[in-house]
Amino acid sequence: MDIVNNSHAVRMAERFRGYLPVVVDVETGGFDAEHDALLEIAAVPLRMDEAGFLSLRPAVSTHVEPFPGANLDPRSLEITGIDPDNPLRGAVPEHQALDHIFGVVREAVREAGCQRAILVGHNAAFDLGFLNQAVRRCGHKRNPFHPFSCFDTVSLGGLAYGQTVLSKAVLAAGLSFNSSEAHSAVYDADRTADLFCVVVNRWRQLELLEQAHSGLAAP
Repeated sequence: MDIVNNSHAVRMAERFRGYLPVVVDVETGGFDAEHDALLEIAAVPLRMDEAGFLSLRPAVSTHVEPFPGANLDPRSLEITGIDPDNPLRGAVPEHQALDHIFGVVREAVREAGCQRAILVGHNAAFDLGFLNQAVRRCGHKRNPFHPFSCFDTVSLGGLAYGQTVLSKAVLAAGLSFNSSEAHSAVYDADRTADLFCVVVNRWRQLELLEQAHSGLAAP
């Protein structure tokens, strides 16, 4: 019995009902998606191999100029270490930032044979809220992400390892975490993507073991 080729979980589109998981992390000027600035965004599309295991595609990221009238909470800036006025950030306006991220995500969706992207995040509602507000402000018409559905690694980390803090869940999964690099959108997105892949791949291993056991037990 060929347990790999007969699996319905091999193709990404079949595994997630036509959605491509894309891990997103944003760094912001506060917690209010409507009024606080979006300052940095990173996205990590995922791929699936022939055995149904997930891995990371390269991250895409950009720094973002605060929209006109945006709030910038000094406490949030202290945590992220972002200086919005630093010209070396290479920040771009929100619409241009979304074009950059969405173009890469749409291409990954097409390559995976999926219909749309679904956001994966740690406290995913936070990232999705800031993303959706930026889309609304810009009137962006080509958002590849589902507007409200998402996968949250807080829940998955709590389920799989009893840990809901990103650093602790990552370490519990047997991965490394460098606190000095945290609160960078690219680093946090990569670590979140690794955590998501470990949890999903662990489930995939159990599926394959169950299929193998069923094949051996068949008369």
